[in-house]
Amino acid sequence: MLFAWIALAAFVAVALALDLRGHGGRKMSTRTALGWSIGWTAIGVAFALVVLLIQDGAAASEYLAGFLIEKSLSLDNLFVFAILFTFFKVPDAQRLKVLVWGIAGAIVLRTIFILVGAAALDAFHATTYVLGALLLFTAIRIARQTDEEMDPDHTLVMRILRRWLPLADDYDDDKLTTRVDGKRLATPLMAALVMVAAFDVMFAIDSIPAIFAITRDTFVVFAANAFSLLGMVSLYFLLDGALDRFRYLNVGLAAILAFVAAKLLLVDVWHPSIALSLVVIVAALVVAALASVIVERRDVRRSGPPPGPPGATPVAADDEPAAAQTDAKPSDSATVA
Repeated sequence: MLFAWIALAAFVAVALALDLRGHGGRKMSTRTALGWSIGWTAIGVAFALVVLLIQDGAAASEYLAGFLIEKSLSLDNLFVFAILFTFFKVPDAQRLKVLVWGIAGAIVLRTIFILVGAAALDAFHATTYVLGALLLFTAIRIARQTDEEMDPDHTLVMRILRRWLPLADDYDDDKLTTRVDGKRLATPLMAALVMVAAFDVMFAIDSIPAIFAITRDTFVVFAANAFSLLGMVSLYFLLDGALDRFRYLNVGLAAILAFVAAKLLLVDVWHPSIALSLVVIVAALVVAALASVIVERRDVRRSGPPPGPPGATPVAADDEPAAAQTDAKPSDSATVA
């Protein structure tokens, strides 16, 4: 099993390096992002076969359920990243670097949380109920969240950062610090990285208890987290500009977290199968996605077609130009001209 841990850690390190260098630090096109997203997702799903070979079918099923949970929660992470990038006006050329370093930090932090959480669960059975209560609170918070509630400038981390670390107004290429009037200042890029790291901690607190409700196997937990995070870079650029269309994603995520919270809180009396967990996860995501699409199309129909450019010729009901519906003669038109 030690060899499996070493091989997995080495693969994750190489994958992160590939994700950074594979795009040359540039913003990905939609086609490129789609290809990488499909590739990372396929690799993540295929790793279930590796778990099947080195362990058994039960562990492979637990991995798939955990992978789906962490992948769905990573979508919520992307909303926060998008808000942070907008707030700090991170240039497109730097967003890939912030994403990769943020994801690398998330993997390290989640590894620590996994080890600490596993030790706590083994030592104290009551930890299960604490994690269940934490997940239930998180589910309620996510279900009630709105875009207006997320203001990075009002967070505790940002207030501390502004107090202890003077910030420059402008970027200096990809530098984390710069010198202005002889003073050393942090650039907005460093502020963005610090905020991403801070939210990584919050995401770890939310996601690790969720997967511990599925399995206590630390190898499976780490693998599910690592593979779900590896595809976030490509997924961000694929969904960039369209994240606000998934208006009911938070409801679907809340339903998933509420389900796993119930598993932890009722661990002594209720033991749902992994198959049921997979059904609940997939159903919650599908219903949330379909509801988002249906409501979006309804809103578009209600708002009507977008207005044409100024001076455009109005269109009659039968799609013929309005001028063609009149009885004006060519000679009359020429006279008017």
